[in-house]
Amino acid sequence: MSGSGGTVRSAAARARLATRLLAVLSCVLTAEAQLTGVLDDCLCDIESIDDFNTFKIFPKIQKLQERDYFRYYKVNLKRPCPFWADDGHCSIKDCHVEPCPESKVPVGIKAGSSNKYSKAANNSEELEDCEQANKLGAVNSTLSNQSKEAFIDWARYDDSQDHFCELDDERSPDAQYVDLLLNPERYTGYKGPSAWRVWNSIYEENCFKPRSVYRPLNPLAPSRGESFYTWLEGLCLEKRVFYKLISGLHASINLHLCADYLLEETWGKPRWGPNVKEFTRRFDPIETKGEGPRRLKNLYFLYLIELRALSKVAPYFERSVVDLYTGNGHEDAESKALLLDIFRDTKSFRMHFDEKSMFAGDKKGAKSLKEEFRLHFKNISRIMDCVGCDKCRLWGKLQTQGLGTALKILFSEKEIQSLPENSPSKGFQLTRQEIVALVNAFGRLSTSIKELQNFKVLLQQTR
Repeated sequence: MSGSGGTVRSAAARARLATRLLAVLSCVLTAEAQLTGVLDDCLCDIESIDDFNTFKIFPKIQKLQERDYFRYYKVNLKRPCPFWADDGHCSIKDCHVEPCPESKVPVGIKAGSSNKYSKAANNSEELEDCEQANKLGAVNSTLSNQSKEAFIDWARYDDSQDHFCELDDERSPDAQYVDLLLNPERYTGYKGPSAWRVWNSIYEENCFKPRSVYRPLNPLAPSRGESFYTWLEGLCLEKRVFYKLISGLHASINLHLCADYLLEETWGKPRWGPNVKEFTRRFDPIETKGEGPRRLKNLYFLYLIELRALSKVAPYFERSVVDLYTGNGHEDAESKALLLDIFRDTKSFRMHFDEKSMFAGDKKGAKSLKEEFRLHFKNISRIMDCVGCDKCRLWGKLQTQGLGTALKILFSEKEIQSLPENSPSKGFQLTRQEIVALVNAFGRLSTSIKELQNFKVLLQQTR
């Protein structure tokens, strides 16, 4: 009898849990959590983004990320943290990043950076070839000598004033190629004081926030004080946008960890998949005191920002002078065709964020605010070198650089519009590293929004 009663109680408990989880996601994905309708600070609704991403963007961006040009990313994971003493690297095996052997990297990609300052520096003819390949790994081999010289001049142009990120020096002996498909972003077990310190530093020191205002859920917050959201709504548009971008990036990363979680490991064979309980812990309106839905709205806002950047940068890639060069002519042509197809889709979206509403005040004040905006974001990119888990650092650096590249694009509209068709421009350029980061970062956001829909289905199935 007691066993039967225990079974009944167990079934009832499971039913209650399933009901609560379904209610949670209903809260997250319906009007109760305000994750529907028009987003703040723009004129786009969430439902339109869901449909656009599911049916147009997601399938194509997934294919593009599998192309050789976009799967190999050169990164330095050994740069020391510039802000505090290194508190040790994560020793969990899933934190490890397996670098790609040079022999596996397509020759056209390697030609873009390896030995750039040694062999090339001593041989002017090799310098032309090396610099030519280095500009995106993307130069048409039929260029005239005049165009080649222009590329070399372009390489010497210091565009650091345009960068929103601290870029890795690809010539460093510590920089290595990583195959992103073989090192996917997923839950590694990295958590605790080290991980909290990184995000706390990002929010507390780089989001224009005074110390008297505490973020929601901050364990150090006093019982009384100025409301965080009262403070946030009192900021100018640019500073509100900055906070939403960082919050959206944080939410997206958390979603990836929930969606690709180590569920079990039997005889050394891991099984990865979506973890509904972890999703609930991070986004449940009750457990997060209403923060989960707000964070997910910021994810959608970030998606819009990067989507807008892709639509704006299309003319840069539409030029015949730009290839996605790996050394495989057939694949390079297919990769560019797919990228241009995605650009056409981004330009067809009818509810883009209007970046012209930013930095629209008096010229002097707008310029100063833009520079402050840039430096704050650049500082955040440097904090990524303080992440103790190599895999988390890899994907944190890539997604931060991708967002930084998107911001660089949005604030370079005039330079992009005036690009010459058959030669490079000193006014605006992107390195291959920036291009790979831009596409993969947007691919991660597209995946996050798709995974939200998957969690909704999963929770409905537990009913």
